[in-house]
Amino acid sequence: MAALLVSTFRRFLAIGLAVVLSFALAACSVESAKPPTISSADLAMIQRQAEGFLASRNELTELASLVNDKNWVFTRNLIHGPFQEMGRQMLYINQRLLPADRPEANQLSAQVKSSLAQLDEAARLQDGDQLRKSYIKVASSIGRYAQVLPDQVKTALNQV
Repeated sequence: MAALLVSTFRRFLAIGLAVVLSFALAACSVESAKPPTISSADLAMIQRQAEGFLASRNELTELASLVNDKNWVFTRNLIHGPFQEMGRQMLYINQRLLPADRPEANQLSAQVKSSLAQLDEAARLQDGDQLRKSYIKVASSIGRYAQVLPDQVKTALNQV
């Protein structure tokens, strides 16, 4: 009977020791974990796409002129040209960002696309007041999206 108690005690002791060691190892591994970083290949891809995104962003001055002149046709042409390509570039950038940064980037890129759609609709309807309001949304949403670019990319592209 005593042997049975000793055997049972050893089993519980072994299980308890295993549980304590598991928690201890898990606690130690958290401290030594490196923060996530973007790989150099992903950074290179982000930088290539960011160059195109920023080139499209530079078209905002021309778009502002067209909006002020109420040039419906060329406003829509610009939206469906360089700004259409911007959507693809934001998609590629978002896919390469750190997982923690993706939700915000996806939300901001959706805002850019939505504001561009509103601008396009205002130009299609030849609604000058809505065109101006939509342009402001486009410019501000593009500016906010540019902030999600990694610091290394901003520095490389002289955007800091």
